[in-house]
Amino acid sequence: MSATTSPWGSPAGRASVPGSMGLPGSMSRASVPGPGRDGASRPSSGRAGVPGARNVRAGGRDGWQPQGPGGPGGPGGPPRGPGGNRPGRPYKGKRKPRWGRIALVAGAVLAAAALFAGFSLYGYANNLDKDLKRTDAFSDITGGRPVKTVDGAINILLVGSDSRDPDATKEDTNAWRADTLIVMHIPADHKSAQLVSIPRDLWVQIPSGNSADCSSGSRAKINAAFAFGGLPRAVRTVECMTDVHLDHVLAIDFGGFKEVTDALGGVDLKVDQSITSIHKPFRKFKKGTMHMNGAEALDWIRQRKQFARGDFARMQHQQEFLKALMDKAAGSGTLSNPAKLNSFLKATTNAITADQDFSLTDMALQFRSLRGENLTFITSPHLGSQTIAGQSVVVSDREKALALYKAVAADKMDEWMTSSKAAATGQAGS
Repeated sequence: MSATTSPWGSPAGRASVPGSMGLPGSMSRASVPGPGRDGASRPSSGRAGVPGARNVRAGGRDGWQPQGPGGPGGPGGPPRGPGGNRPGRPYKGKRKPRWGRIALVAGAVLAAAALFAGFSLYGYANNLDKDLKRTDAFSDITGGRPVKTVDGAINILLVGSDSRDPDATKEDTNAWRADTLIVMHIPADHKSAQLVSIPRDLWVQIPSGNSADCSSGSRAKINAAFAFGGLPRAVRTVECMTDVHLDHVLAIDFGGFKEVTDALGGVDLKVDQSITSIHKPFRKFKKGTMHMNGAEALDWIRQRKQFARGDFARMQHQQEFLKALMDKAAGSGTLSNPAKLNSFLKATTNAITADQDFSLTDMALQFRSLRGENLTFITSPHLGSQTIAGQSVVVSDREKALALYKAVAADKMDEWMTSSKAAATGQAGS
């Protein structure tokens, strides 16, 4: 290697030298290969920027003496003093860090970390999607339902069942049972949601098949649709009754929400009257607000026989329970606590069965701003209970129900709530 070439094959110069002043292995100037302070020639460190520069002792001080055509004032400039200062200038210590370059590198590292975290979270959400139990909720309906994007208004049928309900008969334990039917309407702006509860004893026309005409079949309690044709028949029945196109279906197992509640550390629920549970261990619920763990909350929302309103009271308590879960998940630090969030999401996916095209990642992204205060619970308009064909059934208020579901289908729920003076504060049973 010649004296005019750096050890890395390029002319000696500041920009060509990596290291802390850039040498490989973070070598300092003193550790550059070759003779040092004895005055012998050594490869240039690039300090003076002059090929062939050497370190000689002069005047009792080390100085950089340019060799060859550089000369004073040439490419190498005049000799430097200790630390590389120009002669006659005071020594100012170490060179100041280049904050611009450091900020650029730090920014790149943070951007890479954020990108990695984004991919990790997206992958995690995809895994949750895969963990969801799936069902063909639209079997035979219009030859299958095309995938609905999350743009615009969305209508989701929530089917609430309770696989662990102590009141369930032996024959029903492994069959679809719908304690709650809710049409969840999310307007096009995705900033709110209206949940319309349909009483399970509502007297309706149940079509004879999953793709049959709405006028076919016979009248029965809407809950009977599950026995006639499973979840797809219930979907068809709800669409015929409301004239609302359903985009997705989520079946919620309230029994599984025990784990969801416990993952959140329990929820606060309003007890509107003091009662004793009819199920073991016969818990006592006192009027007022009670903090309940999973087992207590599930026991509370199963009660109906102690209330004058029966199923209507249970339906209201289930609505309040879902709202309390959403509020607790959004406001208890769950979203900022990775371990707690993981437990909550895993428990939730275990308690839900979705249609084939439902995407948890898309829904979470589009509806991330939804909170309990953005929800309005409404009960499908009805005229109360009557006895028909020897059965106690709920009779729809046809005129009011028609106006409600027309607003849902047209995405004009704000106008409907204003005109009908429906409460828009998220109170159950409004």
